[in-house]
Amino acid sequence: MNRNRTVKKIFTANPTREGAGVHLKRAFGYKEVPLFDPFLLFDHFGSNDSRDYIKGFPWHPHRGIETITYILRGTVEHGDSMGNKGVIGSGDVQWMTAGSGIIHQEMPKGDENGYNWGFQLWANLPKSYKMMSPRYRDVKSSEIPELITARGVKIKIISGNVNGIVGPVQDIVIDPEYLDITVPAKTDFIHPTKLGHTCFAYVIEGKGYFSDEKKTVANEDLVLLNDGEQVVISTDAESVHFLLIAGKPLGEPVAWYGPIVMNTQAELKIAFEEYRNGTFIK
Repeated sequence: MNRNRTVKKIFTANPTREGAGVHLKRAFGYKEVPLFDPFLLFDHFGSNDSRDYIKGFPWHPHRGIETITYILRGTVEHGDSMGNKGVIGSGDVQWMTAGSGIIHQEMPKGDENGYNWGFQLWANLPKSYKMMSPRYRDVKSSEIPELITARGVKIKIISGNVNGIVGPVQDIVIDPEYLDITVPAKTDFIHPTKLGHTCFAYVIEGKGYFSDEKKTVANEDLVLLNDGEQVVISTDAESVHFLLIAGKPLGEPVAWYGPIVMNTQAELKIAFEEYRNGTFIK
């Protein structure tokens, strides 16, 4: 095996609509299962026109997954069937474990200039955790450590461990790593990764190379990497700002319909029957 992770495939985020008509771009989703195991979906939302997002994501159920929302600009108001309410703003993260079931809503709001910008990732739960109790990890930007290397690489550590600095989101079953990284122009950066873990990068701004192969990955591209002990990122004339995400694959069957992901079609049927008859929340 090559010590350095190589490029497996490059995806470009494509426009779609979700919720009550929210405009967003999807880098991968249902059609890519099980390529990104344990991850299911990655969306990028960003607009300064409130008509693109203001109707939001009204009340809807989730079971069997985790949803990870990271806000760069703007805010998202949320509420759930357990009575929780809150707001996540610029630089904040919400790591929601739906587990046995939760009904919630997410309503995006713009910043002072009307801009709403961020990302949502869905991570699968293994069969033995599908029906665990729901929980939230609301993480404020002030709780997310930022490391600046000697060469000027900036790393925000949401989950994972970089040079002994551990991110605030811990004890997650898929052993995730979620990093927000900026590599300056004309700089090389090497980051160790766990063998066997699925690893991908999503470019927020700029362009760079994510292996020795010198395949350029630019704004709104997502690069899925082959297995290896480390990822090598390099830049030329411009910097690159990206998310680096990794997790331990589950290797389990996926039965997925809408906001619910189970292991079998029979489990999906039960979930939707419970939602209809009012016994979904445990």
